[in-house]
Amino acid sequence: MARVAKAPGKTRTLNFFLINRSFYFVDLPGYGYAKVGRQLREEWGRELGQYLASESRLAGVVSLVDIRHGLTARDRDLQDLLLTTGLERLLVLTKADKVGRGKRAQMQHSVQRELGLHIPPMAVSVRTGEGRRELLKSIDDMVSRWREQQRRDQDA
Repeated sequence: MARVAKAPGKTRTLNFFLINRSFYFVDLPGYGYAKVGRQLREEWGRELGQYLASESRLAGVVSLVDIRHGLTARDRDLQDLLLTTGLERLLVLTKADKVGRGKRAQMQHSVQRELGLHIPPMAVSVRTGEGRRELLKSIDDMVSRWREQQRRDQDA
């Protein structure tokens, strides 16, 4: 179980969660939302970049974006970084229950176009459960593809 704060940006360290005794989900600091000084936020950004570029055990990255606000400059920077690392990326629009279906579809297509995604990002809601199964399946697929690549690399 993870502790959840009322205000975003409270995560200050890497938090590792073992999932089904099979793989780890790593919660990274929400440096885009934390109410910290610019210098500390920039340091977190550099450390995040180093971690993503050097950690060979990463199957991919799941990025969370609040559907009500869309992409921020830091979200765009993270997506650019992920493109340079070659890591698989899964962008998820959160709080889907907070907007109507029209706004949701508009935001999905806008983010898809802006980031050049093959498919629109999924919209999820913790409150209603919308998109939960799809998200879990996408994460499972990402981990499975990574494991298969690891097997091929070992066999080569």
